[in-house]
Formats: sequence, structure tokens, C-alpha cells
Amino acid sequence: MEQRILGRDLQVSAIGLGCMGMSHGYGDARDKKEMIELIRRTHDELGVTFFDTAECYGPFTNEELVGEALEPIRNEVKIATKFGITLRDFKQTLDSSAATIRASVEGSLKRLRTDHIDLYYQHRVDKQTAPEEVADTIAQLMKEGKILHWGMSEAGVDTIRRAHKVCPLTAVQSEYSMFWQLP
Repeated sequence: MEQRILGRDLQVSAIGLGCMGMSHGYGDARDKKEMIELIRRTHDELGVTFFDTAECYGPFTNEELVGEALEPIRNEVKIATKFGITLRDFKQTLDSSAATIRASVEGSLKRLRTDHIDLYYQHRVDKQTAPEEVADTIAQLMKEGKILHWGMSEAGVDTIRRAHKVCPLTAVQSEYSMFWQLP
């Protein structure tokens, strides 16, 4: 598998595996044992080293699945996860306050069975929390070694620029799915 560099130094496989649909989002959750086997085969047979999840997928169950699947090969892979969306009564609520980010990272670390997150995305922009405040919290978590790189998902150019000035971003994620087609 070819490799790519995201940002300055995050080396990942050219193709990553988005794990959301295994337990959330596109129908019923799949069999956990089968999904763990699929994740490991994707790495072992295809050379995929980049795996993407989020705390709100499930919620939480997708990170647990990915953590269990990747624990034996953790030093060979890169894990991306996301913060900032909570589900309440099947409705998404955005919260990227410093306290929520800190609680989210601790929960993600536990569920992913790791001591660091390779790439931590703000899942959606929270208009109640300035991008600079989000970036400052991320910078602190990076100094603590809990996350190594960060990014933003579905953010506009101005928001990205503002956050990047405080703590340089490694990646920007935009939705591209054959299952999500706008007219």
C-alpha cells in the first residue's frame, strides 16, 4: 500500500478505512466479531494503516470496536477519531467547549485502548465556541501527549484559518460518500 504524509509528518496509508458503517449510520450494526476480523484483514492483507472513527458513532460503540480490533497492532496503525457531537434523544448537539473536549479525549482514549490519538478532528464547527478556543485546548492536549495531530471536519475556510493560527492543523475532512448525494 502506498503511503501519504498528512500535514508535516503524519504518515498514513493512501487508502484509509472509515469504520462508521460497521456499527452506526448506514443501517443496523454489523456483527462485532466479523467487523474486528475485517479491520484486521484490511491491515494484514491490504496494508491499510489509517482507521477513522468517532465518539458519536454508536454512540461510543464504534470506538470500542476499533479499539478492540487494533489493540494487538496499535504500533503499526494510525487512528483518527472525532469530538464535538453528542447525541441526545437522537438529535445531534454540538459542543466543543474545553471541558467537553477534555472529557471526550479521555473517553476516546479508554474506548480505543490507547494512550494517544494520532489524529483528532473537531467533527463539526460549534458556533458557540470560537475556533481559537478549540485550537488552544487542542494545543494543550498535544503538549500532554494525548493527541499527536488535529484536524477539522466540515469547516469553512475562515474557521480553518483562525484555528490554524493558534495550533496548526494536519488535516481537513470533508464528507464524500456515495451514500450521501445532494440533488
